[in-house]
Amino acid sequence: MKLTRLWVLAVALVAALLAGCANRGTSPTGGASGGTSGPLKIGVIVPLSGPAGPNGQDVLDAVQVQAHLVNAAGGVQGRQLEIVAKDDQSNPANGVSAATELAGGGVAVVMGGWNSPVTLAIQPVLVRSGILNITTIPQNATILGGADPDAVRLNAGNGVGAYVAGQYLTTRLGAKSVGLLLENDAYGNDIGKLLAEQLQPAGVTVASQQAFDYAATDFRVPLSNIQGAAPNAVFSANAAESSGMPALAQQYARSGIGAPHLAALGTVSPKVVELAGGAAVDGLYSADIYFPDVAPFTGYAENQRFAQAFAQKTGNPPDKYAALGAQSVDVWAKAVQKAGTTDRAAVADAIHGQTFTGTVMGDVRFTDKGQMETKVYAFTVEGGKIKVLDEIPVPDEVWNR
Repeated sequence: MKLTRLWVLAVALVAALLAGCANRGTSPTGGASGGTSGPLKIGVIVPLSGPAGPNGQDVLDAVQVQAHLVNAAGGVQGRQLEIVAKDDQSNPANGVSAATELAGGGVAVVMGGWNSPVTLAIQPVLVRSGILNITTIPQNATILGGADPDAVRLNAGNGVGAYVAGQYLTTRLGAKSVGLLLENDAYGNDIGKLLAEQLQPAGVTVASQQAFDYAATDFRVPLSNIQGAAPNAVFSANAAESSGMPALAQQYARSGIGAPHLAALGTVSPKVVELAGGAAVDGLYSADIYFPDVAPFTGYAENQRFAQAFAQKTGNPPDKYAALGAQSVDVWAKAVQKAGTTDRAAVADAIHGQTFTGTVMGDVRFTDKGQMETKVYAFTVEGGKIKVLDEIPVPDEVWNR
């Protein structure tokens, strides 16, 4: 009987210890990668097919390129990095399946995804599995401070995107009424809500708000409705870089609306401009956080190494999305070296509130909530090319939104 009681107490103690670890998704063995030798597996969840397939492939190529550069320099804690990629097809259910498979495959970290709905869906899976997610692209505000207490995000979130758009619409374009063209999902609806909150105190009215599906490529009806409302400026949020955004930019330019078109932060890349017809979308405005061939990025040694290697692999210069893919590997590798372990909580603590020097994107700081802070630059399309205009300063407190 005494032995039975002792056994029960021992089981209860172990269960309590495991539950304590599970609160932050940590592994009782000190890491999610399963062992201390052999390659460190990095899971990547991005769309490799569907409307955003080319975008996801760019991110994956960048992750592979940066991993190769890290491996050539000796790896992480003497271990080589191995990339294991899964296609989420921009579908949350597929993302959950991919996260489950990667967790079972012993990955040390998951990088991605591309879409906010997918990222929000995979967060609980990765937390339960004790695997850190370096969120690369998605911008929904609840990615930080939501289901994942250790969340790390590299791209500027919707709070920053809404602030930048509000500043540009009011102070640079002098708009008094704005039309909104929003992707009808966790990304578009979120930034639309946050932007409206920015515009209202400035006395700017929303003349018309139109929604569209992520896979949409025909915007004639919402554009017609926007035109009828006659706003001073139009804001769009369309994350389908290889399909929807080029189509929207091109159709807007042909619509005759006349008001300036400001696309959400990070939705216009050189690829978008090319697919939209180059000079056909001259005058389109947007903002972003990375330009490989513009100062100060041209002065960053790690960026130069990455950009050259990426161009050799793909035949193209990296855009912001590719740079963020590389940055996810760069930051995680540096954090693991600092923490001395791949343990989820320890690596997250080595990132949150910390500064990293000499990364792909220069010297960067992370907020206490895990958001990477960078500079934001406005740009326009001129002569079919992106022309950087000036920096839009973003207060520190906005980065935590």
